[in-house]
Amino acid sequence: MSQCTEEGPLASLYIIDQALYIIIDDFYTNCFFFGFNFTKRPVSVCWCPFLPHEPVQVRTTVYILQHPFEESRCLRTVPILQNSLAPGKCFVYKGKRFSAVRYPEFISALESPDTILLYPGADAVDISELPTDKSYNIVLLDGTWAQAKGIYSQNPFLKSLKKVQINSSQRSKYVIRTQPRDSSLSTLETAAVAIATLEYRPEILEVLVHPLVALCDFQIRHGATEHQSREFRVENGLWTKPLPRSVQKRLLEKFAEQQPKSHM
Repeated sequence: MSQCTEEGPLASLYIIDQALYIIIDDFYTNCFFFGFNFTKRPVSVCWCPFLPHEPVQVRTTVYILQHPFEESRCLRTVPILQNSLAPGKCFVYKGKRFSAVRYPEFISALESPDTILLYPGADAVDISELPTDKSYNIVLLDGTWAQAKGIYSQNPFLKSLKKVQINSSQRSKYVIRTQPRDSSLSTLETAAVAIATLEYRPEILEVLVHPLVALCDFQIRHGATEHQSREFRVENGLWTKPLPRSVQKRLLEKFAEQQPKSHM
């Protein structure tokens, strides 16, 4: 059962067995889902009604290592994933360092040969090349790219995991937040693409991302603007902030690759 409320007049929406009922309620002003006010959003802009009617059953288990600063963001995508997958299929651990003492269950899951880390790099395998007849444990790092790199460098055990990456032309639907590159995806989208690929169930992608599309649509209708990636804005002369040296180096390399080669 999910419950949402709105102002003037206040009303609660209950979805029970996929039937929708409107009940007058004088007590709540924000969204409540399964009794918890986790979205902290009025019903008029709440994405709860766009969640799957039933939790999505999957073989894959997702483990998210979330940087502490990410929790303070208002427009996070991880809660959508948590409330879309079946119980016991998405675990979120907050921190910068993760030890066996504090997180024994997570560290134990790392011992499985089918545990993989979604982290791009020259040594990362395309996730589409993995067998689709296994039950994987996926480890995701949630935060900005700088925060994710910090978690990776401060936890040596992550370097021992098989690294995979998503090589896809799909653009992020998280258009109210600036992504580093055109190919960058939110944590929710990354998990959705990974699960859909590993289980060969492409329909899962749309189901899991549907609430995110609704969230962005709500924000844009209430004054937010669509964001282009930093990569796009830099290449088109729209970026005005200083760039990290690593980004400058990558852009120079990309520019050099695009130049016609001279034949002497």
